[in-house]
Amino acid sequence: MKKFSDFGIKHELVSFTGDKIKIAKVLNKEIIVHAYKLTDSNYDKNKSKKCLHLQIEINGAKRVVFTGSDVLITMIQKVPKEEMPFATTIIEENEHYEFT
Repeated sequence: MKKFSDFGIKHELVSFTGDKIKIAKVLNKEIIVHAYKLTDSNYDKNKSKKCLHLQIEINGAKRVVFTGSDVLITMIQKVPKEEMPFATTIIEENEHYEFT
């Protein structure tokens, strides 16, 4: 019989560093996205009922952004994990946020 350790499964601890920054402070500025995670949202404002946590770097400082933007959530899930980190700009387009 196999042991659990034989499966080679490791716990992925995703802890973010840096101060929280409002998304409005990073709009239209180039940022580097290092990692993300999705959690259940405390608010019912978005369809997915999820909250996106972004570990970003702006002006050489690591920061954390929280958003319930369904568009950003959908877009970031399409980025392969092996393509992290990546540079982007978050813009507001037709009353929603997008990565460019």
